[in-house]
Amino acid sequence: MHNLLVVGTSSDAGKTSVVMALSRIFSDLGVNVAPFKAQNVSNNSCVTIEGREISRAQYFQAQAARTPPSYLFNPVLLKSYANGGVQVVVNGLVHKNQPISAYFDEIDELKCHVKNAFSQLLRDYELVIAEGAGSPVELNLLHKDLSNTFIAETFNSKIILVADIERGGVFASIYGTLALLAPQIRQNVIGVIINKFRGDRRFFDEGEKIIEEQFGVPVLGVLPFLPLNIDMEDSQSLHNYCQRRSNVKIKIAIIATPKLSNYNDFDVLMADDELDVTLIHDFQTLDYFDVVLLAGSKSVLSDLRWLKSNGLFAEIQKFEKAIFGICGGYQMLCEKLDDAFALESDTPSCETGFAFIPDTVKYEEPKILNLGEYEIFDFEVKGYEIHCGRLEKYPLFYQSERICGTHVHGIFDNNDFRTAYFKKLNSNYHGFDYTVYRENAIDTFTNMVKDNLKLDLILKELA
Repeated sequence: MHNLLVVGTSSDAGKTSVVMALSRIFSDLGVNVAPFKAQNVSNNSCVTIEGREISRAQYFQAQAARTPPSYLFNPVLLKSYANGGVQVVVNGLVHKNQPISAYFDEIDELKCHVKNAFSQLLRDYELVIAEGAGSPVELNLLHKDLSNTFIAETFNSKIILVADIERGGVFASIYGTLALLAPQIRQNVIGVIINKFRGDRRFFDEGEKIIEEQFGVPVLGVLPFLPLNIDMEDSQSLHNYCQRRSNVKIKIAIIATPKLSNYNDFDVLMADDELDVTLIHDFQTLDYFDVVLLAGSKSVLSDLRWLKSNGLFAEIQKFEKAIFGICGGYQMLCEKLDDAFALESDTPSCETGFAFIPDTVKYEEPKILNLGEYEIFDFEVKGYEIHCGRLEKYPLFYQSERICGTHVHGIFDNNDFRTAYFKKLNSNYHGFDYTVYRENAIDTFTNMVKDNLKLDLILKELA
């Protein structure tokens, strides 16, 4: 089959979820399919079977495709770093920390890595579905692009354009994108998907006719708006979380620091109708909540200083109920955080933590990347680690009556542990099977896409 590239008229148009759904659709058809994104910019990452690091979005798409996640699916990953710089992850391993200008200076070398990864997937899989980044017509950045025009031109990709109708201006965004595409790329656009449509589908019949007749491109589908609270790709996607809150028993405050990362740890909490989850973006009193969650951070010391500057540090210090830390949040709970080698910031520095855990954190290379099963909190759990910080006394987890923390991401995805933890906070808590919920969410979204998609047209173009 011919490879497929899914691009968007803008960021957050829905490319990630469309690629996920297409991956599941083709997997259901018996096709051996792999997702791909040449370059992702995200602090949300996960560990692959090779012990390497990729964007959580491509990990999610791989699960939908029913294929083991590999570093080949996301050969270049950019994670935020101090003072506007980036940590560049190449083929799943940290390449270097550098200013964004220096990153662009090395773009030709990175293109080689992208080309090699995509070429290998074409050999290993029947179909590769690539996800673009942002818009494919950012004219000032075309020569620095890895995910859109570079893939389209190098591999002669068939292209689907996804447009977010919820933003407004859907006709202008489609027309403008098509008009600005290079002719050799434009001829490979097989159609447009209108995403996040609300209301009566019949009201867009005339719109579909306009796009097809005046813009000269087929409308492959009009997808109703359907929240998918799984593996959000970036901070913008946090606004898409929808909670049920129908049976609330426990109120959770998640401290949303500026360098927040791996917030996929929240997915299971957001999906639980017995939990009311609030993201705390600035100072507020915490007396209302039953538990405070300190999550991962791409720059732990910087986020710790942010907490101190706005008063949340003192507010958390006096909080007398349960506190749980994950990865960077776990490290903040310690007495001292020592970044002697400037792995967290531009210069060597040290910061005092909450001192809830009698331990010191030291930041050292190499980054720990591990995927597996752990015996922690008296449970066997599945999860993964991505961190440079090392605790001397409690390297993996800590537990007391009120304070808990771990370096293991995905800890709350484990049903037995999650149920036991929240039952201690409220004996009326029952819990649910998140594995079943997650798979049902993927299938529900996929079925919605399939029911509203002209799949026969896509199959014809890819044959």
